[in-house]
Amino acid sequence: MKTDVFISGGGIGGLTLALKLVQRGVDVVLAERQTKAPATYKGELLQPKSMKVFDGLGLFEEVQKRSNQIKVLDMLELSSSLKVLDQSFMDYSVLPGKYNASYMMPHEELKDMMLQLASSYTHFHYLSGTACKGFVDQTALLKRGSEQLKVEATYFFGAEGRSSVTRKEMGIEVKQTTYNHHFLTVTFPRDEKFTDGKIISTYNRFLGLFPLPDGKVRSVYLIPQGDYKQLKQKPISHFHKLYTDLAPVVDGYVQKLTDWKEIQLMIPVMFHAPTYVKENKAIIGDAAHAVHPMAGEGMNMAIQDADILGELTADMLEFGKTDPANLTWYENVRYKRADHVLQLSHLAALAYSFPFKPVSFIRKKTFERMEEDPILHFKQMLNVSGLGMWKENVRDRFIQGGLMPIRSKDLPTDTKELKYFTREDDYPWKVEGLL
Repeated sequence: MKTDVFISGGGIGGLTLALKLVQRGVDVVLAERQTKAPATYKGELLQPKSMKVFDGLGLFEEVQKRSNQIKVLDMLELSSSLKVLDQSFMDYSVLPGKYNASYMMPHEELKDMMLQLASSYTHFHYLSGTACKGFVDQTALLKRGSEQLKVEATYFFGAEGRSSVTRKEMGIEVKQTTYNHHFLTVTFPRDEKFTDGKIISTYNRFLGLFPLPDGKVRSVYLIPQGDYKQLKQKPISHFHKLYTDLAPVVDGYVQKLTDWKEIQLMIPVMFHAPTYVKENKAIIGDAAHAVHPMAGEGMNMAIQDADILGELTADMLEFGKTDPANLTWYENVRYKRADHVLQLSHLAALAYSFPFKPVSFIRKKTFERMEEDPILHFKQMLNVSGLGMWKENVRDRFIQGGLMPIRSKDLPTDTKELKYFTREDDYPWKVEGLL
């Protein structure tokens, strides 16, 4: 087979990249190793920037219709006796414009929707149950069952996840950061009135609840590293109580889970590849950067990578600027943004990782002051949303620590919008003469 672009990996990132390309008339071959939904948990929280990307692909309304919209994340800090010590909010409505909410949608449903749209283009070629085994010259070597396939392409992009064949072929090594905790994750029914997200914590416990559509909720519960085997030996009622102690709203619903086999173990890691591009190959998503799942950013980072790389590659092919050196524009745009998100998620992980009351107190005060200070609140939501990047300064840190008073005056809408990434920020090569 011959094509313009070969993509290894048909997850949300790979499909976003394929859609960007085929909608611009680029011929794409995409190889996906799996033929059915994986047993492991995949991202379901779509941040505002991802929704903006989907809007450009013609998917916004359909995703919105089939999702549960989350406008507010309720942050509850409980005492040792499980009394509410503090309640704060992460409110997406502080973001001006159309993209001011997050959305929860079942991962496989979103993937099927994207694959169906991509398959409506005759120059999209989907190889299911096909694994990329490596590369020789300008050819990808594939295996589908006992069948050997070869795909010649102008560009080769890896979206295979953490164990990326493309990244290894590029000779890029990554160094993983591991954590002192793991997560239990599972979906179960919810009350129909429970539609906003909740993050509930004590000095030594953490529970995240993110409502899905169709009366379900996705949950993540933090456990110490190595505790999973011991927990599984206890009756499932012990798991129920872990949840109902912290979140009475799930009582009567979490009990629908009757077997530990329904509950997955999620092991967080973090790494950032030193480069995303080598010659005519590039990597996106978890192949390039693994993020701690605390902020639900992994899938969103892959979508944003795909948006930039797809737009760039389509421009290169359309205007005859096919020199692979031009792929570095993708890395120039995405690297610093991804690194910022990785660090924010890492700090959030540390804030919940250590079972000490002083850590809990500092966390409580930080979130409390972040909500009360409108500029801090906007910065937090802007950085989480992916719509822009505004780093905290020394004054912000002093306010968080209680060393300076909280600002009461909010920013005007036009000032907030100035902090959003512009089209020139996202696609700087489009400026005359740069590509």
